[in-house]
Amino acid sequence: MNAALTRSVPALAAALFRYLPIVFLLLLWQMANSFNLVSTAVLPPLSSVMEQGYDLLISDDFWKSLASSAYRGGAGLSSAIVVGAALGIAMAWWRPIRYISGPLVEIFYPLPKSALIPVTAVWLGLGDGSKILLIFLGCMLPVTIGAFNGARSAEQTLIWSARSLGASRWRTLLDVVVPSALPELLNGVRTALALSFILLVSAELIASRNGLGYLIGFLGDGGNYEAMFAVVLVVAALGFFADRIYLAFTSWVLRWRE
Repeated sequence: MNAALTRSVPALAAALFRYLPIVFLLLLWQMANSFNLVSTAVLPPLSSVMEQGYDLLISDDFWKSLASSAYRGGAGLSSAIVVGAALGIAMAWWRPIRYISGPLVEIFYPLPKSALIPVTAVWLGLGDGSKILLIFLGCMLPVTIGAFNGARSAEQTLIWSARSLGASRWRTLLDVVVPSALPELLNGVRTALALSFILLVSAELIASRNGLGYLIGFLGDGGNYEAMFAVVLVVAALGFFADRIYLAFTSWVLRWRE
């Protein structure tokens, strides 16, 4: 127990030191207002933002907005991961699928995903469906490309060895290609995770009647900038912790490589 505690202390100190710039930035924020370096109309004091944030956390409207956003983001991202991973690996493993899907991926990947917001709103209205579709379309492409690159990088000697030992093409795909594709696939999912937050908030700002993005726009239009900044900080914190949790999950999944 003492040995484990001894190992955890340096790790905790390293983590605190790593995120020290964030603390420093927050202190600068508060000092800028304390010394009247910026107008409170442009940047409200951090202390006021935190007070409004606490008020939001105990309000039902905030949790309803959070639940709506979490449902949309989770549904869109999970469906994008499933379809994108399957499509990327299929493109790498079956040439006809690559010939059909490859040009479509190349055309739509550089497209600014936020340009699809009005399109999905016209198709499915201002409800959950348009947000889920937007996140699905935007997040599927990085997952697809990650899965494709990972599957294509599988060592040919391992594939030949599996086939020479009598493994079927399907068995070779599952036992050799898919494990080889995991690192690149997981990197693509991480990109999609960050993109899902961007698309979700952007869509809710422009075409929604609820959600965290809508709440940011509503508070800003009403002049309640302290509460607006509080919601922005909540979204940033959610994105940060989601990324940290995902990195821990990635390390656990790829522990066999070490």
